[in-house]
Amino acid sequence: MRFLEVIGGWINEHFSNEEAIYLVVLLLVAFAVLFFFGTYLAPVLAGLIFAFLLSGLVDRLVAWHVPRLAAVWIVFALFAGGVVALVIGIAPLIWRQLTELVNALPGVIDRLRVLVGDISSDFPGIFSPMAADSWLAALNAELTEIGKVALQGLVAQVPNIFAIIIYLILLPISVFFFLKDGKRMVARALSLLPRHRTLLDSVGREMNEQIANYIRGKTIEILVVGTVTYIAFLFLGLNYAALLGFIVGISVLVPFVGAAVVTVPVAAVGFLQYGWSWDFAYVMAAYGVIQALDGNVLVPVLFSETNDLHPITIIVAVLAFGGLWGFWGILFAIPLATLVKAIINAWPHTVAAEAPET
Repeated sequence: MRFLEVIGGWINEHFSNEEAIYLVVLLLVAFAVLFFFGTYLAPVLAGLIFAFLLSGLVDRLVAWHVPRLAAVWIVFALFAGGVVALVIGIAPLIWRQLTELVNALPGVIDRLRVLVGDISSDFPGIFSPMAADSWLAALNAELTEIGKVALQGLVAQVPNIFAIIIYLILLPISVFFFLKDGKRMVARALSLLPRHRTLLDSVGREMNEQIANYIRGKTIEILVVGTVTYIAFLFLGLNYAALLGFIVGISVLVPFVGAAVVTVPVAAVGFLQYGWSWDFAYVMAAYGVIQALDGNVLVPVLFSETNDLHPITIIVAVLAFGGLWGFWGILFAIPLATLVKAIINAWPHTVAAEAPET
């Protein structure tokens, strides 16, 4: 009975305000829609993301006395041009370098065989030739299997070309209408909520600011890190510079973990091309400098206005939401974690302030 009294008291304390109930219902509905229909709504959700990214530019043009509809068309034209450039110019280059890299993976074994042979001859007590050959044979079989699976995965995507075309059609349409009618959509949604909604407004304002800052900041970070990596690797003469620049840029979506994981392909390509040499050291040094500048200069500048989250919180959020929604869960792991934090911060104060009036 005592346990039931404690539970009842907690429910009365935190859910006596109708706003708390509305907030819980809205969150449950949103999570249910994303969980069950997120795959089907992906073009619309992606359009919403890009609209968040581009809405600031529309507002800037409006502030410069450009009519809103004209501003929307200008920004949409820039977006459409970027998509066309990506599909026609960048994507084929990355695809070609990816297939070339997959086919070249077994060459890593030859480099490793030379390196291990030198070590085994200089330090026979560490590696015996027989153990080294056995280990390299197993690694060669594993890399061959990885390359085969990767190529099969690339070929398997060809039948989905129709779905990709549909995606490329629906995405720009969604972006345009979110830019054009986004404010009216938000106003319509808010009209369905209670007029007095202190808690909802508090969480909504914070999340709108956090998500907008996060999307814009993360997009800038991807472009800067990817472009700088591509230029640096191209200057050093590293093969697959465009592919590696793309991978390194995308890796910033997953803080801490992404940088550690993407080090493997960078090191593998550098070692495959240069072996154990000063050129390989230059490549890894350049990569290390880029990662250091990203973590210590670029990220603090871009995300200075966002809430600080503990690294463990970020990792748990990435694992949890990534497991639920895949790529989109990873992309929005930090904003979703911020949402949870915003609710926790706003909930007690709002409810406590209004509870005596009921």
